[in-house]
Amino acid sequence: MPMAWDEFRLVQAIADRGALAPAAAHLGINPSTAFRRLAAVEAELGARLFERHRSGYVPTPAGEAMAAAAARMEEEVARFDREVADRAQTPSGLLRVTAAATLVTDFLMPILGRFRARYRQVQIELVTSEEALNLSRRDADVALRATHDPPPNLVGRRLGTIAWAVYGPAREDADGETDSGDADWVSPSEAVAGGLFARFVAARAGPERVALRLNSVQGLCEAIVEGVGIGPLPCYRGDRLASLRRLSGPEPELAGSLWLLTHPDLRHAARVRAFMDHVAAEVAPLRPVLEGRQGDDPSSRVSARLEAVPGTPS
Repeated sequence: MPMAWDEFRLVQAIADRGALAPAAAHLGINPSTAFRRLAAVEAELGARLFERHRSGYVPTPAGEAMAAAAARMEEEVARFDREVADRAQTPSGLLRVTAAATLVTDFLMPILGRFRARYRQVQIELVTSEEALNLSRRDADVALRATHDPPPNLVGRRLGTIAWAVYGPAREDADGETDSGDADWVSPSEAVAGGLFARFVAARAGPERVALRLNSVQGLCEAIVEGVGIGPLPCYRGDRLASLRRLSGPEPELAGSLWLLTHPDLRHAARVRAFMDHVAAEVAPLRPVLEGRQGDDPSSRVSARLEAVPGTPS
């Protein structure tokens, strides 16, 4: 009897994650069910698919072959989905979009709202993730990412530059200036952006002055507002808050490019094309905000509110 597709997916999930619990969570089943199903598959095949070690599940040659077959099957299914989607002429259906949390809360949500008002037949599934999802496997259809090196297997548009600067709370000392000379710092950890931000902070403050490290950029703003320390923030976030004060100009070494990316097989799909055109048109007038030019004059901070940007014409 041919092996069911679900059993191939189970073996692939365990091989990819190295353990039963995360594989079961990915598939939406409980670990005991995953354990029983794996035992049944191995019994049916008459071969062990994984070696059980303290460190996790390591695929045997048979397990590697089955996981590789599952990956090929998954790619064929994804390719079929893309071909079907490409035939649709009217923007409609489900659109999976992924972006980092800071881009979602401060930047993307108003744009999504205006896109949805314009294209009522498109339903959006937003995946907030700091890691790049696999667009080839349809984990997402479109990705909004800040990166210098977009993956070569994707296509898209460079929307602009995201500037970063150093910010502190807006409280002033007796001279009316914020004193950052001996201030504590908050810093993204080495795990964020390959350690780019951690190296930036380390070059300006000793380890004893780093009061807080975070494994994402999402909590940086809150920490700075609460007075935990000063630190780097994207200018589109820092310049819009009256509770923050910019302490430096845009730092060239922290600047990143904002990209809108999709899989080549999806670029002509009506819903994807409509979304990418819409986002590009909306971002164009926001470039001064993204590049930190709104914050050069502190009095212009309030004018940098992203919600105030009008929608694109129909």
